[in-house]
Amino acid sequence: MDHMMPLMTRAAERTADVVRGVRQEQFAAPTPCAKFDVEALIAHLEWVAELFESLGAKGPSVEQSPYTGDFPERAGRTLAVWSRPEAWEGDSAALGLPMSVLGHMFLVDMVVHGWDLAKATGQPYEPDPETVTLSVDFTLQMVEMGRQRGAFGPPVTVPDDAPAFDRLLGVIGRDPAWTAT
Repeated sequence: MDHMMPLMTRAAERTADVVRGVRQEQFAAPTPCAKFDVEALIAHLEWVAELFESLGAKGPSVEQSPYTGDFPERAGRTLAVWSRPEAWEGDSAALGLPMSVLGHMFLVDMVVHGWDLAKATGQPYEPDPETVTLSVDFTLQMVEMGRQRGAFGPPVTVPDDAPAFDRLLGVIGRDPAWTAT
């Protein structure tokens, strides 16, 4: 927990900054996450925050609801729940996974979807290097389960000497060179 909370906080805050920078006229724009346009991706981020808040409190899985525009606040509540040591203990009854795995899943979602949204809306995005390293290591361990559960797409080939973040994106099915046009 001690090493994860600063990383989760920085990743969630960076993503919240990107969300705040989205203009309403960008809502229908495509994103590197082919399932979502910009508005749907923000709604997904809102759900991710709500879901991980509930899971961190040992609560149930929750269904995604329509866009509400409150991702930064939801992310703050999620971080508050996960800042308690008991959030990291045991397994999630809702998902059947260790709580430490869920913390890593939240981190990867924040980093990758923050990039998705930044790319789609023309905003700068530079993930924390320590977060990227941890996310790559975790994702490589979980990639097959992630694909089975529909969280990751087919891999995108990136050069072996590509930056770590590009390799992370490729592993989960994103093209690091994606553009909206």
